[in-house]
Order: sequence, then C-alpha cells, then structure tokens
Amino acid sequence: MNSPVDEQQQAPALIREDRGNAAFLTLNRPRQYNALSEEMIDALQQQLDLLMHDESIRVVVLAANGKAFCAGHDLKQMRARPDQSYYRELFERCSRMMLTLTRIPQPVIARVQGIATAAGCQLVATCDLAVAAEQARFAVSGINVGLFCSTPGVALSRNLNRKEAFEMLITGDFVNADQARDKGLVNRVVPLDGLDASIRELIDSICAKSPVAVRTGKRMFYRQLELGLEQAYEFAGGVMAGNMMAEDAAEGIDAFMSKRDPIWKGR
Repeated sequence: MNSPVDEQQQAPALIREDRGNAAFLTLNRPRQYNALSEEMIDALQQQLDLLMHDESIRVVVLAANGKAFCAGHDLKQMRARPDQSYYRELFERCSRMMLTLTRIPQPVIARVQGIATAAGCQLVATCDLAVAAEQARFAVSGINVGLFCSTPGVALSRNLNRKEAFEMLITGDFVNADQARDKGLVNRVVPLDGLDASIRELIDSICAKSPVAVRTGKRMFYRQLELGLEQAYEFAGGVMAGNMMAEDAAEGIDAFMSKRDPIWKGR
C-alpha cells in the first residue's frame, strides 16, 4: 500500500478540468502550499500553450487545492541548487509562464481560497481577474528572508499604485482580502462557500459576450499599457476600426438596434 507521501509524489502538480467553455487549472501540491516548483511552472506553461490555440475554451480559472492558493517559489528546491545560472533560468521560465497568462486570448480568473505569498501573490496579480474568499491573505514576503520580491514586484506595481505596491514589497506584511480588494489586487471578496458562484457569474458574463470582442480586448488592454498616451490612443483606434469589421460587431450593433439578442459567430 502506498504511503501518503508516495501518493503525494505521484499526484500531478496541476490538474486541468474543462467545464463547458471554461478550463479550470488547479494547483495540486497542497502539502507544499502549492509552491511553484519547476514541475508546477512547466505544467502551467504546457497547459497555457495548449489553451493559446483552443477556441472552444472562453475562460480560464486558476484554482488551488488545500488551504493555500500558492506560497511562491519552492525554496527547498531552489536551495538544493545554489547556482546563479540555475536561478536565472528558473526565474526566466517563471516569467515566461506569467507573461503567457496575459497573452492567451482567454480571460484568466484567479480563484483565491487561501494565502497567496511572493510569486503566489504575483500569480494573482498577473491573472486578468481575481475573486478571493474572505479568509484569503496576501503578501510579497521575500524581504523577510533577505530576498526582495523583484519579479513579483513587476506584476504588483502594475496592479496597485506605487506606494501601496512598494509598502507590500518592502515590509513583507500580510494584507487581508478586503485590503487586497481596496488596493486593486482582487476584484471581489466573498464568503468561501460563495466563491464558486461568484466565479461562475464572471464566467457566464464573459461567455455571453462576443468571442472576437473578448480576445481583441484582452490583447489590446495589455499592449496599450506599454505605450505612451498618444501612441495608446493611436493603437486603440486602429484596433477598434479592425474590430468594427468583424461579423460579430455588425451582428451586435444590428441586434442592439433591433432590440434582440445577438447571435455570435466568433469572427
């Protein structure tokens, strides 16, 4: 008979379950607080690469098993290889995975049921939307062990204002779910038993919209953030002009004027 440790080692680091038009990616290392091991990062990257071209999936939900959402990088695994080139390669792989979250066409919702620290907090900040249970807590706590959370700071500083982000980064202090919402880190805070219902509301709302408009909008949103104001307007105007030529845009406008529900074709 396998021991609990054997079963844990044999269990997949990440579980994918498709529910209709939504793909649920569940971090599955609960005994390790779902730390981002090399295997977890690679499993996430593999699934995100598959989702990049999967038009049947309209929304991605990033969830976790156990009490923690994600406690950041696997420090035990990292300390086993004290080599700068290894650390550089590991952080590059993690950054690529985080970037892919923003580049897949589907909106990604973080389902945060517990603590999210360091790169786990980065994961929440990187997702397009986030719903947190009331007991969830957030921190970028590397500073407490002599390591400034530099890569989590990239995502955090793009969600919170500068002083809020820097305070979290320089103190490592925890914030609760309501504080995280007030700071802009999460969208909604709900009781734990209402978490799935709130996620479902977002999924249904997104899936009711034109697939063309959703994927166009996500791509435009992140691209314009990298531009100056004048360039952003120029880029956004071109995107809107192209979007207007889509069949879905014509159908949506015609349906609005005719006071009927649109029938999306996805093109």
